[in-house]
Amino acid sequence: MSNDTELLRRMLCVLDISLSPKQSDDFQKYYSELFVWNKKFNLTRILDYSDVQALHFFDSLTIVRALNSELLKNGQFLDIGSGAGFPGIPLKIMYPGIKLTLIEATKKKAAFLNHIVQTLGLELVNVYSERSEILAHDPSLRSNFDVVLARGVAPLRTLVELTVPFCKVGGLVVVHKGRDAKGEILDASNAIQRLGSKILECIPTNIEQGTPSKCLVVIGKDEPTDGAYPRRVGIPRKRPL
Repeated sequence: MSNDTELLRRMLCVLDISLSPKQSDDFQKYYSELFVWNKKFNLTRILDYSDVQALHFFDSLTIVRALNSELLKNGQFLDIGSGAGFPGIPLKIMYPGIKLTLIEATKKKAAFLNHIVQTLGLELVNVYSERSEILAHDPSLRSNFDVVLARGVAPLRTLVELTVPFCKVGGLVVVHKGRDAKGEILDASNAIQRLGSKILECIPTNIEQGTPSKCLVVIGKDEPTDGAYPRRVGIPRKRPL
């Protein structure tokens, strides 16, 4: 099992990011723990180290294309449906000053998140193992975050109901999406407006010609979200707005 982060280092040049020795070591530890835990729990189907560097670590960090330096210095971030920690943990490794909350409803995955936070000695990180439909009505979490992140969780029409309520007015929701992003934005237009938000931009993230088209869908929150949203557990998926 290789421990060389040279591929990630080269890819991050596209984002004008450089790895310190400690950050390189943290990514190596992250991969090692992911590899070991994946034998017990299904955290990811991607296990080849080069693929993890490109498709998990680098892809997570493309989020910086949507964020300003002040947010990356000390912003309040929420990662919904964090799974094995993407995109939140790679972002925290690179920008240790941010305050990060991870939501992962699956208990085994949440246990891994707590483990990797402790193993890497990451500070200002909280992990919640609960459904976002429930947590979004918690006054300590609702409308509390500068940036809400999600990657591969659900179609955008569903996802906006699970993310926007956590976002401060004036904050951002940033979602990783694939080649059908424009279609998803169109389908979600009513939901986005109803939740007090609007599409700001769609930022391409693929770095090579011929690679599958990916983008960051950036949503700005203009006004408070109606207290009725999100609806009870399961409804946003079954009956999207």
